[in-house]
Amino acid sequence: MFANLIIVPEAHLDVDEAYGWYEERRFGLGEEFLCCVDSCVQTICKTPNLYPIIHEQYRRALVRRFPYSVFYEYTVSCVTVYSIFHTSQEPMKWQSRFM
Repeated sequence: MFANLIIVPEAHLDVDEAYGWYEERRFGLGEEFLCCVDSCVQTICKTPNLYPIIHEQYRRALVRRFPYSVFYEYTVSCVTVYSIFHTSQEPMKWQSRFM
């Protein structure tokens, strides 16, 4: 069973920025990034408890092929994605989304 999915506006902005950056590097690479992020989010929705808790009740899943993490919370059949974050950025940046 798939959990309901909520993606906060800031996470959409994360994806938009990364998509643009990858498309500038090579045409079509942004689309590949989107497919990998979508696959990761679909896996989260199918098996939300699969990924480890990394801060309080928040979990992190790694995106295949790209250095990005999806930070989310799972509560009673609902997945809320708070950040889709480049792994080399300052950790306090993604943690600030939870406060």
